[in-house]
Amino acid sequence: MKKEILLTYPAIFTYEDDQYWVEFVDLKGCFSDGKTLAEAMENAKEAMGLFLEDLEEYPKCTTDIKKIKLEDNQIISFVTINLEEHRKKYENKSVKKTLSIPAWLNTMAEKENINFSQLLQKALMDTLNVDKLRK
Repeated sequence: MKKEILLTYPAIFTYEDDQYWVEFVDLKGCFSDGKTLAEAMENAKEAMGLFLEDLEEYPKCTTDIKKIKLEDNQIISFVTINLEEHRKKYENKSVKKTLSIPAWLNTMAEKENINFSQLLQKALMDTLNVDKLRK
């Protein structure tokens, strides 16, 4: 059984244009947003998990938040994620993709009852030399 990996980082929540923008102090390039503070917090957890999931070493957490300067429309909050739960949640989740193909090719494929999702998955696995779906 894998051990729990609980990670906590401070995030700055900025209220602007009737929504919240989230930026992590220690995770440069990790951003999120939400229409409400609760939604922004949930989205921040997801963004943090996606940012951290493939790292072998995690950035050091800033704990002295008194040194972080905030503007009037900003608050700071610590965001915590269980990285193992995050990985389990997103490991085999299907992701909707939009793509474009020539109309004539679409017509031919539909006449042959081609399952576009299965075909794309197989082609991607073949191209990436992946034998089977990740479990």
